[in-house]
Amino acid sequence: MPTYIYETTNPKKPVRRFEVRQSMKDAPLTKDPETGEAIRRVISGGLGYMSKFNAPKHADMRREMGSGGGSCGSGCGCH
Repeated sequence: MPTYIYETTNPKKPVRRFEVRQSMKDAPLTKDPETGEAIRRVISGGLGYMSKFNAPKHADMRREMGSGGGSCGSGCGCH
């Protein structure tokens, strides 16, 4: 089950972030289960997984795109 990050939305109080384990099928929470405060789900990057099996695909993409950066420019680290 994934872990989602939520934060409080009351502008009069400091933002408080916390994590909740939920099924991907569950709707996002709108209230803190402990306090009842209004909350929203935070969109975050998450973790990726790379293995040696991914390398040839990335090498082929680099060859197809040319040596200098694709749509995001060079030096971004994605090429």
